[in-house]
Order: sequence, then C-alpha cells, then structure tokens
Amino acid sequence: MTSGSFTLLQLWQLPYSTLLFNRTKLCKGLYPLPRMKIYPLCFSKQMQTTTYEVVKGSYLETSQTKHENKTKETASEILDTVGAFQKLPMVMPSVDILYSSLRKAKRIAPTKGIANAAKREKNKGAKQLDALMKELTLPLRTYKDNFPNKRQLHPYERSLIELTLGDGNYEEVGKVDYLRKKLVSVGKEHASLCAQSTTKREAEERLVEGMRKLEEIFLSDGKAVDDLMQIAKTLRAMPVVDLEMPTLCLVGAPNVGKSSLVRILSTGKPEICNYPFTTRGILMGHIALSYQNFQVTDTPGILRRRDEDRNNLEKLTLAVLSHLPTAVLFVHDLTGECGTSPSDQFLIYQEIKERFSEHLWIDVVSKCDLLEESPVLYVTENAEDDNDELLKYRKVGPDGALRVSVTNEVGLNELKNRVHEVLVSQSARLNIQKPEGIMDNISSPRKTFI
Repeated sequence: MTSGSFTLLQLWQLPYSTLLFNRTKLCKGLYPLPRMKIYPLCFSKQMQTTTYEVVKGSYLETSQTKHENKTKETASEILDTVGAFQKLPMVMPSVDILYSSLRKAKRIAPTKGIANAAKREKNKGAKQLDALMKELTLPLRTYKDNFPNKRQLHPYERSLIELTLGDGNYEEVGKVDYLRKKLVSVGKEHASLCAQSTTKREAEERLVEGMRKLEEIFLSDGKAVDDLMQIAKTLRAMPVVDLEMPTLCLVGAPNVGKSSLVRILSTGKPEICNYPFTTRGILMGHIALSYQNFQVTDTPGILRRRDEDRNNLEKLTLAVLSHLPTAVLFVHDLTGECGTSPSDQFLIYQEIKERFSEHLWIDVVSKCDLLEESPVLYVTENAEDDNDELLKYRKVGPDGALRVSVTNEVGLNELKNRVHEVLVSQSARLNIQKPEGIMDNISSPRKTFI
C-alpha cells in the first residue's frame, strides 16, 4: 500500500473535512463543493459469519459453521415441501382461459402515430398475436411453477398422491407445460409472419390465421388444464393434519366399528353403514381434552392378504401408519357381524402390531353388548386347530383390551381416559423427537394433508 492510498476502514475513520481538503492522490484533480458532507458507505446488509480453520494448508469451514448451514438448509426444506397441497394454485377451466385471452387480445390497438394503413395493420396484428400468446401461456406457467415436484413432497403426501390419484396422474402438469411451449412457439412464429406483411390485406389474413391456429391448439390440448384443475380440487379438499399435534389412528378390519368410535371421541362425522370399506379415505377429527388439542384419524379397513394384493384403500391405511407419527387404536369385533372372522382379525392384528411395534397402542373390543358367552365360530373355521392364544382371543380379545359398546355406552369413559393418557405420551414423544435448533427457525406449524 502506498503512502497516498487509503483503505476503506481508514476512509471511514477520517473526518469529512479531511477528505474534502486534503490534497492526496485520492482527491487529486477534484474540487470540494461548498457545504458538502461525505458519509461512510456500507456495502453489505449482513456481516459474514462463516469461520474457517486451516487444515493441511487449505481453508475449511469449521464444524460449527457447517452445523449452522445444515440447520438453515433443513429448515428451508421443511418450509418448502411440507403442506404443499395447501399452496396449490386455483386452476381455471381451459375454456375460460381461452375466451378471456381472446377478448383481451382483440382489444389491443396499434401503436399510435403510424399513418400508413398497411404498417398500422401489421403492427396491430403482431401485437394482438403476441398478446394472445402471452395471455394463454401466463396461467400455464403459473401452474407449472406452483405445482411442487412429487419427489420433494412429504413421504405421506407422495403416497397419498399415488393412492388417491393413481400412478402418473399428478404428472399432468408436464402436459400443461408442453402445451405452453407449443403455444409460445406457434405464437411467436405467426406474430413474426404478420409483422413481415407487405399489404394491409395480407396482415389481416395472417392475423386471422394466427388467431385460429392458437385457438385450435388450445382447444385440442386444453384437456390437460381441465385434468389439472380436478387434481388440484381433489388435493386441496383433503383435511389438514398437523404433524406436531398428537394423533390417534383407528385401525382394524372393515366394519368393526372404527367410525362409530371416531364420532364418540372427536369432531369427525364419518359415514356409518353395515358394509365393508365404508371409509373410502382418511377422515380427520379433533379432540379437546384438559385444554389440550389432539387429532383422530379414521382409516379404511384392512383385510387378511398379502401387501401386493391390497387395494388402494388398505394401502392408504398402511401409509398413515408408515409415514405419520401416530398412536394406534386397534378395534376388534368378535361378534361375527363385521364380515371378517375373529381368526382372520387375529392374524391381521398380529401382522400390524409386529410391523408397527414402535407406535403407542390401545386395543379395543367393540360391540361388547352383542358378545355371547361362547365365542363366534365361522363355518370355514375349525376350533380344534386353534392354539391357546387364538382360543383366548376369540373370547376376550388381546391382553389388556378395553371392552366398549357405543350403543349401550359401556366403557366409553374408560376409553376416553386411556386415549387421553396415550395422546399425552405421544405429545411427549413428539417433543423429544424434534431436531435440535430446527424448530426455532420455523415460524409456522408444519402441516400436511390427508
């Protein structure tokens, strides 16, 4: 550094009068203005906080800095990907987009001051075609940008898309983007042709031809927009579950009485009928106990069969248990009225309990007012083949199971108390599992859809 040069820090510390009147190389050839004041400049809104250490002659970030950066990235990822269905855009019907775009484009006037009729007409035609192309493609761009990539979604949301919409249907947004690119290409081509017209009549004809072509393409491929509108409606209509609120998931064979218990325990109002798979999706209800709020989910029934043979409703139940932090209330019906034999329910129960053993658990034997002294035996079953565990299950259900009857209101208070205890434990478990430092950076609750 030469004697006549200054660093920024030195310039900052000098009084403004010195900067004005000192004849250094910095101000050589410059003349101070009267009453002029110079203030120090700040070129950064935030100071750099990254710290480094020297390792084998190289500068590497310290472990503390790496941890801070990783924490910020994780928090950002949570904010961007969880609860994506809530942020889906409102998709307009394709016919509304088309006719609205045509009306706006036809109102575009030529640039003022063009005296020549041919030049004025080709100017108007090029502008109208460009406007139509932009009006048609702007909403399509919005849809593409605001429908999240399925791979970035919460694992449960990904399962929900596949099981609710079917494989490949969510990718309809890709067809919408293909339509947008096609409209941009054709619109620019015809606007350019119209701008090159030599006569007024030629400009008029090219304008009509360009409008017709764009309308034809949109009508031909606009079904992709309408399909996307239905997908957005389906996903947005699903109830919300807060991943940080303790949740109780009711599981069991079809028609064992899960929906009746949901009505008793929460604000959820499921359909209750005497046939399998009454619950055709996930129903969300809420419980308020001792000034605490909890969630309850009613799930479709599970049958005794291999995973590859299960329908999408059964897979939806397994997805809830796999991807959401829930406690389980498993419902058993030993009366024979549900359509699934007690021995089959026992095998289903064993399988689910083994697969999801890390979940907090409550067992309930429903419809106890209909239970008889002798256990129910289906025609297809042979009691002599039963082991001691199954024989006991036929009579009283699994060890520690609560016996309830919604009809006679038997055991309901005991069930509510037990549910409250389990959900309080689930709440404590969720608080323990929160990653250190991440939740402090998140201002809004993490939510997803079911």
